This record gives sequence, structure tokens and C-alpha cells, in this order.
Amino acid sequence: MTYAQTVEWLYTLLPTYQLHGGKIKFGLEKTLALCAYLGNPQEQFKSIHIAGTNGKGSTSSMLAAILSTAGYRTGLYTSPHLLSFTERIRLNGVNVPEDAVVHWVAAHKTWIEANKPSFFELTVGMAFDMFAQQQVDIAIIEVGMGGRLDSTNVIQPLLSLITNIGWDHMQYLGDSLPAIAAEKAGIMKPNVPCILGQYQEEIFEVFLEAAEQVGTQVFPSWYVYSAQPGEWLPNGHRQFLLTHEQLLDVTALELDLGGDYQAYNLPGVFVAVDMLGERGFDISEAHIREALSQVRKHSGLRGRFEQSTSDPRVILDVAHNESGLRLLLAQVQAMQTAQLHIVLGVVRDKDLSHLLPLFPPDAQYYFCAPQLPRALPAEELRAAVPGLKGQAYPSVAQALAAARAIAAEADGILVAGSTFVVAEAMEIL
Repeated sequence: MTYAQTVEWLYTLLPTYQLHGGKIKFGLEKTLALCAYLGNPQEQFKSIHIAGTNGKGSTSSMLAAILSTAGYRTGLYTSPHLLSFTERIRLNGVNVPEDAVVHWVAAHKTWIEANKPSFFELTVGMAFDMFAQQQVDIAIIEVGMGGRLDSTNVIQPLLSLITNIGWDHMQYLGDSLPAIAAEKAGIMKPNVPCILGQYQEEIFEVFLEAAEQVGTQVFPSWYVYSAQPGEWLPNGHRQFLLTHEQLLDVTALELDLGGDYQAYNLPGVFVAVDMLGERGFDISEAHIREALSQVRKHSGLRGRFEQSTSDPRVILDVAHNESGLRLLLAQVQAMQTAQLHIVLGVVRDKDLSHLLPLFPPDAQYYFCAPQLPRALPAEELRAAVPGLKGQAYPSVAQALAAARAIAAEADGILVAGSTFVVAEAMEIL
């Protein structure tokens, strides 16, 4: 098959997740079976495991950029992808080649058809196998959903890191923050340090109890570092001020990821770098500075407060849950724009009662639906928010075109609400 046919075959043959009685069936059995069939590649490289509601992708990409800049052969597994399936598996920031995906699927097609792993389970196994074949020095592995029963949770990492806990995927992970936290704490392993990225009083005890039960320690990053967003730099990058809480040193860092919310991710990244240093990794301040100023180049990360054009500015951000959107919208509203235009689309499983009140009533809206079965139709989205002024459009392309046609040079356009909406807008831009 061609690459396009191979990816289409994966999508059509395999469910996104294992289903049982119409509901997602979580478990590690099929991932373990796939890994055993492949010769347990996950045991052939060092790794860092990263979970959390928001910030997983940014944190994973910053760490991968730092390690590859320091000269280590670094694998990076993230999900979902934006423009190409190959984004999920990267080596030193470069997507896995399309022909590698074709050859891997062809080599294992018989086993896949006989055992029917889910799409996500298969991509995890593919990533592990490719990292082992490429003999990576270390791989950064991002959890897909939750942690305890996520397919990635078959690795024995050097470090674990949990960025934060927020309201997302409640129908699968639990209806309270402690319940969601307990699922994400499931990535903890005996004697594997677990870094906590953000202090949240209502769930801190959950992590302490989970660590005690597992037989490990948690390392709250906020005891060591804090960060604040600073000024925008002439090259479009953002300055962040990192404070070492014990030494009271303040360091100015240049980051090519401009979202205010990166201040929540940086402390965890720096604690992880410190711990890697204690484990023999040679990472200098120069490596860190270069990597953070070019995270997108070194990791391929996209869609994090990404400014696509100017006059008017178009900002693309994959924030799609309550905590992520709250931070994003606060930053966008603080920008100096004459009028804010928002291209907005969501998928059906989102709890709109928590999300829609966050959006500013004085913005102009362009409601749309991404091209996938899970998408909420644009008219339904518009009807759900009668207090927001705007029109419904049958596609992201039409909504974005309308916003760009109407917006003046001093205005700003935000594309948000779903990873899929951002991906379609990105293709257009």
C-alpha cells in the first residue's frame, strides 16, 4: 500500500479505542500482547513518562528539545497529530518517514488483523518498536488519556512527570478532580521519582497517598522553581523569568512558545533536567537556552499560542478543556486588539456548560465543525450559546475565510475549541 492507503487502512480497520458494550474498554492486555510480539521494545531504551490534563505536549517537547540539543538521540511520542500521522513518532524532532510507517504496517499486518488492537494501542507499539530499532538514548512518552490504564503505561521510565489535573474526559476518568488525579497517578512506578508540575491543594494528598502505596516519592516542582511570563521579544518569542526558590536566583529565558500557561510547565521541565543530570546526562545551560528558544524546530511542536499571520494576527491554540481555555482566553483578551474574532468548533463529548461561559461576549464568533464524525454541528454549537453573537458555517475553511474577510488590520483572530479545528485551519494557513 501507499502511505495514504496505509494510514486509511489503520483508521478504517481499527477502532480509536477498544470498545466493549459500546463503551471504551481500558486495559493494558492488548498493548502488552503487542509488545511481547514485537520483542518488548519498550525495555530497550530509557524513557520519561508524562501525564496530565494540560501541558503534556509542551512539557514533552521542551524536554525532547533539551535532550536532543545536548546531543542525545531522543525519541518523542505524542498524540494526537495535527497534520500528519507521522508527527506522533519523532526522532530528534524529525517525523518518522512515511515509508517507515508503510513498511512497519506491512511487516505486521497479519498479526494486526488477527489480534485487532485499537488504533492508539497500535501506534504506541509502533513508536516503541521504532525507538528500539533506532537505538535512541532516551524517549519522551506522552500519555494519551488518563494514565493508569493508558496504553503507554507499560514502560519502566527513569522519571515520571504529572503536569496538572483539570476537568476533561470525565466520562472515562471520573467525576471529581481527586478521581481524575488518581487515574493519572497510575503512571507512578516503584522507586521511579514522580515530578509534580503544578500545586493544586485539593489533589496534592492524592499524589502523596498514591506514591506511598506504590513505593516511590513525589517531587513538587514548585518547591524548587517558579516561572512568570515576561515581555514579548522582537523576534516574536517570549521571555519567561525562572526563579530558583531556594537560591532566589532569577533567570531570563527565551521561549518560542508564547502562551502564558508555559509558566506552569517550566518548573517541572527544570526539575526533570536536574534529575537527569543526577543520572549522568550532560546538559548545560547553553543547551537549555538554545533548546527553549527553538522548541518548535527541535521537537516539531505546533498549535501552542501559534501566531500564523499578522495584520490581522491569527492565533491557533489547541486548548480545548476548561482550565486550558481559561488561561488562553485571559491572555487573548489582554492583547491590544480592536476587535476579537473567534473561530470556534468542538467535538460532541465536551461539557459545554463548563466551556462556553468562559468565552467573551463582546467577540465576534464564527461557529464551525471539523470534518470528523465526533464533531458537534455548527448550528447546534451556535444554538447552545445564544449570548454569543456570530454565524454558523459548515466547515472550518468557510468560518476562517469569513473571519479573515471581515477582520481589520488592528483586530485579532483566535482559532480554538478543538485540536481538529486547529489542524484544519493550519492546513489552510
